[in-house]
Amino acid sequence: MSGLRSAVVVLVAAGAVVAPGGGHAVASDSGPPERRLSVDTGDGQVLPATLRLPARPLPGRPAMVLVDGAGPGHRDDLRDEAEAFTEAGVATLVYDKRTVGYSFTRRSYSLLADDAVAAAAVMRRQPGVDAGNVGLWGLSEGGWVAPLAAARDPRTAFLVVVGANGGAPLPQQSWAERIKIEHAGVRGSLVDAYAYTAYRLINGLGLFPEAYHDAGAAPRVLTLPVLGVWGDRDVQTPPVESVAAYRTALDAAGNRRYTLRTVAGAEHTVRVSTDGWDRGAEFAPGYVDLVTAWASQAVTGRAPAPSVAGTGMQSRTTVPVPALRWYESAPVQVGAFVTLILAFAGFGLAAPLRRIRGRRGPRAPWSARLLAGTGLAAVIGWPLYLGSLLFTSGGTLTTNGAIHAGPLLGGRPLLWLALQALAVVTVAAGIVTAVRHRPAPGDRLRTAVVLGATTVFAAWALYWGLLLP
Repeated sequence: MSGLRSAVVVLVAAGAVVAPGGGHAVASDSGPPERRLSVDTGDGQVLPATLRLPARPLPGRPAMVLVDGAGPGHRDDLRDEAEAFTEAGVATLVYDKRTVGYSFTRRSYSLLADDAVAAAAVMRRQPGVDAGNVGLWGLSEGGWVAPLAAARDPRTAFLVVVGANGGAPLPQQSWAERIKIEHAGVRGSLVDAYAYTAYRLINGLGLFPEAYHDAGAAPRVLTLPVLGVWGDRDVQTPPVESVAAYRTALDAAGNRRYTLRTVAGAEHTVRVSTDGWDRGAEFAPGYVDLVTAWASQAVTGRAPAPSVAGTGMQSRTTVPVPALRWYESAPVQVGAFVTLILAFAGFGLAAPLRRIRGRRGPRAPWSARLLAGTGLAAVIGWPLYLGSLLFTSGGTLTTNGAIHAGPLLGGRPLLWLALQALAVVTVAAGIVTAVRHRPAPGDRLRTAVVLGATTVFAAWALYWGLLLP
């Protein structure tokens, strides 16, 4: 980043001219000339932006504001798209995503849509841009934002969405994570625990913003030209369902100017791919031409009649991901977790503490000591292992890369099998303790507490799949 800024400073100092509209014209060695601009969001944010104009701008040509997907969203993330579209004759403007009001745990698609509307207004004021031909292009999460902006701003000439999801964010994320962990070879109860149960809890903790955003609300009111593009091997957005959802929503709006295309041999960002997981450096053949030619038709009033073409390779459908019920709510789960830690740890520490104090007491039965030890290990080990899948460099909450679940046995990670074994031993030892042992009078309360904790543990372990195949 610092190198880019330094290069810009040197170019400006060397005699780059101040461009009309408040930006700076900057030479580009690898693509179309660039003009540095800024987007004032109206709430104190000023977002750096880059405008690129075709080498020979012609009157009546389309222009697009590019809206990025999830994440910090620096404008250079979309440099390849911007340069490819501009070289094909479409002016582009890309802006940095806001840093205030957008984070992993906080975001508003309505606020982001306002930013896109503000960016489009800046683009319309630039020399060389036909103000009546400015449209929006949204990628991935931008496919939720750009339609909202288009519905909000009647000046929008057209809309292009790429890898957009036709459903709500939480079910889509759950679907993508299930696909991802199964691609890693994992089978069995961990799949649900990771891709479904964990995400319901994340949402219940307030860490999944816009979980149930209505993706169809904006398309259901759009009558402007709409182009939707999906890679047929998309593993981040369900391509078959998303095409169907867009078609239904646009038909409901009475839209007669939409084109929905699924591109063969392409992944989420429409780069070439063999299976959706690998990503080539090049865009899939025909993608750039499709977008630019369609946009040129759209701004001349010759957008084609509604059409849908191409078939995605979606291996499974999405499933609803409801909010937590009261008995599985975040406070209940956190309370159960803390209770189990205290009960198992307290039972195991009681005898050593008595000895330290010089007191003697009855020795707890071996089965009770065993259940306390294995139960504590399972309760502590579960969040550590599940958290490692979610937060490590190969996990889902930090990257779209592959999951590293560790060595597998029969599709089950060895660490998960170890946790399951601890859970089974804990419940079995609890049953033995309850049936075969009668605690001494001085040890009855302690035993009753640990047996009660074992009952809670059994329900908890079933819920998280530790007692399921």
